[in-house]
Amino acid sequence: MLCRISSAVRLGIVVVLALSLSRASAASPKYQALYSFTAGADGAGPWSGVALDRKGNLYGTTTGGGAYGAGVVFKLKRRRTGDWPVTVLHSFQMDDNGYQPWSRPVFDPAGNLYATTLYGGTNHSGTAFKMAPGPSGWTFNVMYNFCSLPDCLDAGAYGGFALDSAGNLYGVFNSVLELSPSPDGWVPKVLYTFCSKPGCADGNGSYASLILDKKGNLYGTTPGGGANQNAGTVFKVKHMPDGSWKERVLHSFSWSPDDGAEPSWGQLAFDSAGNLYGTTYYGGSHGCGEVACGTLFRLSPQPDGHWKETILYNFDQGAGGNIPGAGVVIDQAGNLYGTTMAGGTRCDCGVVYKLSPNPDDTWTYTVLHSFIGSDGFEPHANMIFDQKGNLYGTTVGGGPGGYGVVFELTP
Repeated sequence: MLCRISSAVRLGIVVVLALSLSRASAASPKYQALYSFTAGADGAGPWSGVALDRKGNLYGTTTGGGAYGAGVVFKLKRRRTGDWPVTVLHSFQMDDNGYQPWSRPVFDPAGNLYATTLYGGTNHSGTAFKMAPGPSGWTFNVMYNFCSLPDCLDAGAYGGFALDSAGNLYGVFNSVLELSPSPDGWVPKVLYTFCSKPGCADGNGSYASLILDKKGNLYGTTPGGGANQNAGTVFKVKHMPDGSWKERVLHSFSWSPDDGAEPSWGQLAFDSAGNLYGTTYYGGSHGCGEVACGTLFRLSPQPDGHWKETILYNFDQGAGGNIPGAGVVIDQAGNLYGTTMAGGTRCDCGVVYKLSPNPDDTWTYTVLHSFIGSDGFEPHANMIFDQKGNLYGTTVGGGPGGYGVVFELTP
């Protein structure tokens, strides 16, 4: 399914959509569910995405299942035979180690894995943990207990961490938090604290993981707050020369047909020119019941310092998919890839899509795969690329096991 998108600027961006159908060709995308969770010892409900190691193996977390029903860290091993057997690296219990991991793991250069849990820990507010590979398997250690600082300013990192070249970890919830390694453990530092009241101009609450630019500045989104009707923000936290950090709102969303509202849980993405791309759950020009169906947006830095928003696509009801929970990933040609939680051709189970740039700055929208339940449903998290351009992602539910899948898609 193809959508041809035209855009013009007049007191904002007006996006005109024209739908056209195309038949599958010999080069049609190939979808494969690599593993389906069963809610047994293998886990259930992979809300976050997966990470790749240098050998092409996949790692992730589930919020449920496992030996104690509180989630797992898992590994899918790539085999030449084409199958991907699962290994559970750690099963969580409802204890001080934390439980219900929600975040995508990140790797450091030594191959250590870092992620977070939503609950448990000594302060009952979740934990940050590290898993290290060794000759006898993987070792699990709690690095940090959230809410260890006064007033619980370090209240968690739902989306997990961004890792810089010095080994510092950055997470966000009500505050932007830095965890720095030291001989005595991990040292917390609150870089910025958002206003705690709904409707604050700087944003309110952040669930998506942060991203870093080449200068070490941090970028993220908030689903609430902002200057316009509590519709959310895109923000930057700049690393200043004196070592301090300064927050700036790059865009405040609004509940209008010309804008998105409530940025999704998916993280932002940079292109090679320094433009930012992301999605919003709601907003845009097409209705899905009581709310609009969501948008895909671009923010471009301007010479005067402000960032210009362009709505590249307005999601709609039906086969094209709607309500994008994930952000997008970008290939070397500038194509954008993402998922929606709803819509599609069969069960309202969501889609995988591609948005391709044209020379005149219009964009072409293509549905690469429509989920049908038996192959997964409700993808929530950002996908990732391998070195060959294959995409990997997860769905929260569905699949033969019924409790979500890890999938591969070759565009």
